[in-house]
Amino acid sequence: MNSIDYPNLLPLFLILLLLTAAIPLFSFQNGEKLTFDIKYGIIGAGQATLEVNEIIFREDTPAYQITSTARTNSFFDRIFKVRDEIESILDKENLYSHRFTKRLREGRYRQHRIHFYYPDQDFSLYMRYSFSDREFNEERMEIPPDTHDILSAFYWLRKQDLVPGDSIDINVTADGDNYTARVIVHHTETIDTIFGKKECLVIEPLLAGDAIFKQTGDIHIWITNDEHKIPVRMQSKVTFGSFTAILSEAENIPY
Repeated sequence: MNSIDYPNLLPLFLILLLLTAAIPLFSFQNGEKLTFDIKYGIIGAGQATLEVNEIIFREDTPAYQITSTARTNSFFDRIFKVRDEIESILDKENLYSHRFTKRLREGRYRQHRIHFYYPDQDFSLYMRYSFSDREFNEERMEIPPDTHDILSAFYWLRKQDLVPGDSIDINVTADGDNYTARVIVHHTETIDTIFGKKECLVIEPLLAGDAIFKQTGDIHIWITNDEHKIPVRMQSKVTFGSFTAILSEAENIPY
């Protein structure tokens, strides 16, 4: 069992973060926090969170600090332990990413990577930590116009006017690669949520290659069909069974 072949919790949680299209405004607020309970079949596997806070970046730049975490519970730790944290620093005024950081611990696998973005100059500094050498290796790379990291992308998506039949492509830069993610909006479905019954859009993301992780099965996300586009359910079919993430707590939201 290893971090590439095993269906870990990160794909379930992060896949929705790859979806976006260009928008002018945000539909979230400072202090918003979403907590998801994750199950493998009927077995409770852990929790994941999405949180946004206003900060000052580099002394004088208003920004949003967007953080995601994924953590297995004590039972699932014995099968495959996950302790992941991902962060995006997003410019509050111009809505582009300043920095994207990943710190992953999945079984014996470790990863620490950082992107610094300079969209006005069309490049990114990519830093990949070598645990054997105990130092970062730095690479300068060109980036396409309107590229995003995987967290800023999701918060852009939530302000889109999406309707069934839509198909959206987005440029993403992460892990030292530029790639395209496509989201297909399938249909609407009314489901039970912590907010009561909600009409949701059912979305399927499709990735080009092994951009963030190896996609081994279908992934679908249910987001509320309103101006807030809050994710309330995610499901990923994997080699053996499926993972499901259900929104269990929500703080500082409009409902």
